[in-house]
Formats: sequence, structure tokens, C-alpha cells
Amino acid sequence: MTTEDAPRAGRREWIGLAVIALPCMLYSMDLTVLNLAVPSLTADLKPTAAQLLWIVDIYGFFVAGALLTMGTLGDRIGRRKLLLIGAACFGAASIFAAFAQSAAMLILARALLGIAGATLAPSTLSLITNMFPNDRERTFAISVWVASFSVGGALGPVIGGALLAWFWWGSVFLIAVPVMVLLLVLAPRLLPEYKDPNPGRLDLLSAAMSVVAVLAIIYGIKQVAEGGDGWAAAATIAFGLVVGAVFVRRKATLEQPLLDLSLFGRPMFSAALAINVFGFFAAFGALLFIAQYLQLVLGLTPFEAGLWTLPSGLGFVAGSLLTSVLLGLMRPAYVLGLGLSVAAAGYFLLTQLDGPNGFALLITGFVMLSLGTAPCAAVAADLVMSAAPPDRAGAASGLNETSSEFGGALGIALLGSLVTVLYRAGLGASLPADMSPDLAATALRGIGPAAAIAEAMPGPSGAALLEAARDAFTQAMQITASVSGAVVLAAAVTAIVMFRKQRPAVAPV
Repeated sequence: MTTEDAPRAGRREWIGLAVIALPCMLYSMDLTVLNLAVPSLTADLKPTAAQLLWIVDIYGFFVAGALLTMGTLGDRIGRRKLLLIGAACFGAASIFAAFAQSAAMLILARALLGIAGATLAPSTLSLITNMFPNDRERTFAISVWVASFSVGGALGPVIGGALLAWFWWGSVFLIAVPVMVLLLVLAPRLLPEYKDPNPGRLDLLSAAMSVVAVLAIIYGIKQVAEGGDGWAAAATIAFGLVVGAVFVRRKATLEQPLLDLSLFGRPMFSAALAINVFGFFAAFGALLFIAQYLQLVLGLTPFEAGLWTLPSGLGFVAGSLLTSVLLGLMRPAYVLGLGLSVAAAGYFLLTQLDGPNGFALLITGFVMLSLGTAPCAAVAADLVMSAAPPDRAGAASGLNETSSEFGGALGIALLGSLVTVLYRAGLGASLPADMSPDLAATALRGIGPAAAIAEAMPGPSGAALLEAARDAFTQAMQITASVSGAVVLAAAVTAIVMFRKQRPAVAPV
């Protein structure tokens, strides 16, 4: 019997899918809400440029570093059990983040949130593969799973913007607490338990190595972007690369490795992961600089900025839910190629932004890149999970989510660093002549500090600084958007070449 003829899911499974969507919504909500809170927490905690980037993306880095471990751990102790443990820890870490008193405390809280968050995605995706053995239903369920991230991303800015209009920036983290309490109540009643009947030993050393490698490389990149010690940054990057190489070599010698290298022997599996990395690399980087552009260049309040990110979130939801329909009409190669091409066109639209007059263009480009990225995420996840045996579903989902989160975290780091470098170069050439060296150094950290200084400066000097900062940031964003568009367009070509012979596995549900 093929999976196409496998038994269909019942009412409990479909209600369970709704429960699974809860942590997924919160998972992405936690990312988008923070983007809106960046200006207010910058004014309160006064982080350096490097600290601000760490606050924004250390969550994604620790998620990416811990996903493989958590996916494998779920196979061993039970995927529902891991989901419940992660939910409790995520709620506790959210409270810690909400009441952080310094940039260092918030960075630590975000790291803990990343470790807890790493339990959510692989647990939920692997549960879906077990709950929906039928091909058509599984593809639709995975599309709903992807869409739930989008709903969270869409609701996050609106809810977060409303909270920021009335409360302090830490209130955005408290959204997680009631959601996680609800999950802890409903999941034991509605979700089945699955685990590997013959689990092996968990490789904690490899888990630690994966986190160290990622963080060392990203830290070095950040130091370069901020203009720090070049030799120290290069040494840190080299250290991360060496640890990563040892990690990969160690995997090939272990009988039960943390990372199942045999899965990479399938070209389609590897290609799907690579395309996922490219898609999320561009998308997460765009989320960071678009949120800042809305508030600090266009001058919107956090709530207004949140409302204007809603069309993009809805575009991602629409793209996710249309995926199963498109797969019934064309091959996966063309679904991926079409979606990524639409996303690339959205990025190229953003290269035409011209400061305060680019509002309509920004929203149109934002919707296009979201609409086009969604099928990429859904198709890649379906291809990855279809290739994995049931007892390795947790590990495979960990790999899939690692590709998404690592791509997103890398996009925030590299594209965020590119924006910082270009902004520093642009503003450095146009700073008002009467600025003190200390104020100039602060303004060069980012557009947020520059806007705060401009507001406090008397007379025309403040207005001149704000205009120069906005121009520098807009130009930096234009160049970064062109890089993102080129990356996504390359991914579209790769998808068509690699998957052109792959026939649709499903028809519309």
C-alpha cells in the first residue's frame, strides 16, 4: 500500500493540528514582535551596534544550533514530551526577557528562548508526519503548519504594536505565557506520543560543537561589521570553521551520530535544504531592515508599523495554503521556481525605495517576497519529510528547521551586517560638521541611535543628522535588497534545474 492509499486522519488528528499550530504561531511571533521593539529597547537599554544585533538574532542562532539536538532528543524521549518541556521553558524564559534590566541580560534571555524554541518546530513537524500518513493530507497539513508561522508573523506586529503603544518594550515577550499555558493544557489530551523504539545515545559533545561553531562564525562577522579588531574577528571566524569541520568529521565516525549524514546522499534532499537556506536567508534579513525602515525612515509608530506588516503576513499565509493546489497543477520544480521568482521581484522592487516617498513600493515589495517565499518553505519541508523513515522523522524535521533557522539567522547576521557597513560608510561622509566625536561615533552605530541623537539636538543640526541618517539607511537597504534578490533568483534557477524531473507527489486536497 502506498502512502497515497494510507488511512485518512480522523477528527482528533485535525484538532491536534490546530493545537500544533499554537507554538508555531508563537515561535514566529517572537521574532516579528522584537523587530518592532528595537527602537524602544534601544532607547532604554542603550546597546552597542553589536549588542543590538545579538539581541535580535541570538534567538535564531541558538535555535539553529540546538535544532539537530532537539530533533534527535524528540525521537528518543518522545516528541510530545519534548514539546511540553519546551513550552514550559519557553514561557519561563519569556518572563525573564520581559524584565531584563540590561542588554546583556536580554541577550542571555534570548539565548534561553532560542534553546527552548528549538524544541517546538521539530516536535510539531515530526508529529505531523506520524499523524498524517496519507500523502495528500500530509502535504496539506504541512502547508497549514507553514501557514501557522505566517499567522504568528502577521499577528505579532499588530499585537506587539498595540502593546508598545501602551506598555514598555518588555511586554511583547509576555504574549508567550498564556499561549504556552494553553498548549500545556491541551497537548496531553489531543496529541499522540511518538518516539523511536530503539533510541541510541544522545551525542552531547556534537550538540555543543554545533552551537559553538555557529556562534563563533557569526560573532566574527559582527565584529567586522562594527569596525572592530580585524585580526580578532578573523581568528574567531577561523575557530568557528575549524569546530564546524571537526563536527562534520566526527559525524562520519560515530555509529549513531547526531547528524545523519546518509540523508545527504540523496541529491533531492540536499537540494531542498539548500534552497530553503537561500529563501530564509533573504526573508529574515528583509524583516529586520523593513521594520526599522517603517519606523525610523517613514516615521510610523510601532502600532502603525505593525499594521502595515500585516499584508505581508497574509501574503505568506496565502502562499502557504496555495502550495498544495499548485502542486496538483505543476511539478515541484516549477512551484519552487515560480515562488522564488516572485520573491526576487519583490526584493528588486525594494531597490527603488526613495526615503519617505517609498511607502506604497515598500508594502508591495514586502507582500511579493512573502507570497513567493511561502511555497518554498512548504515544498522543501514536504520533500525533506517524505525522504525520511518514520523513526527518523524527528531528526529529519530538525534538519529541515535547521536549514530554515540557520538561513534566517545567517541572513540577519550577514545582511544586517551589510546594512550596518553601508550605513556607516554613507553617514560617515555626510555627518554635520558641528557634531562632537562622541556623538558621531554613537550615530554611526545605527539609525536608531542616530534618530535618538537627532531628536535631542537643537536647531537645524538635528534635522540635518536625521535626514543624513535616513538617506544612508535607505541607500544601504537598496543595495542589501539587490543582494537578496540575486540570491533568491539563483535559488529559483537551482530549484528548476534540480527538480525538473520530479513529478508532483500530491494533488489538491
